[in-house]
Amino acid sequence: MTQTALIVAHGAPADPAPAQVALEALATTVAGLLPGWRIAGATLAAPDALEEALAACPGALIYPFFMAEGWFTRTALPRRLTAAGATGLHQLPAFGTDPRLTDLVARAALQGAEAAGLTPKTTTLLLAAHGGKASPASAQATQALAARLAQRGDFAAIRVGFLEQEPFLADAARGLGAALCLPLFALRAGHLARDVPQALRDAGFTCPLLPAIGEHPDTPALIARALGAVQLPGRKALQSAGSVSILEAPSRSRQ
Repeated sequence: MTQTALIVAHGAPADPAPAQVALEALATTVAGLLPGWRIAGATLAAPDALEEALAACPGALIYPFFMAEGWFTRTALPRRLTAAGATGLHQLPAFGTDPRLTDLVARAALQGAEAAGLTPKTTTLLLAAHGGKASPASAQATQALAARLAQRGDFAAIRVGFLEQEPFLADAARGLGAALCLPLFALRAGHLARDVPQALRDAGFTCPLLPAIGEHPDTPALIARALGAVQLPGRKALQSAGSVSILEAPSRSRQ
């Protein structure tokens, strides 16, 4: 029996096509790590994308490709699923809540520092996130991640900057010296294409800006591990994670 899953992201309402294409490509990569699975991708912003994917993948596991649990995962997405007649589906925790995300972010940052010729122990890691005045979920998740990264001790300091709440990214990015910025976004959409670079320019930040964490090459494996571990009636958890074993915690000897 083919197991099915649907990766759902917010997308970009102003220009939905590129994010939808990127999410479909991600779904294809994840499917390659899970033999026997059918994986689809849909953004909430792309017209009819969610409804068409649900029709093609009845009974699918729902994987929210969001950086935090909040209004979109708890209200908007369930509402859209119900409106499409897709009830009783199992929705996994959001991408940003995966316990393995800390290691993934650390690995991405260390790789970025190495590529830029920076020494992590003398470099500040700046985390750029969305934030929001209406809900504390994004900020809380980001600050918790920053605390875990600081505990690891890979970088000289960890700073956080938000687009829609204090501390604003343009303020957090000022006067850092040796630094690099890692955007905590799932997809490269409007915020990452325009708002993050603009905030960094406003701050005079000329250090490296890394790709969004959702674009990291190890992200498909993290998603595959989460999907493969689900145990529901009629489903078996993935017995062998050999194809996605790269998500084990990395050695800190790479500092």
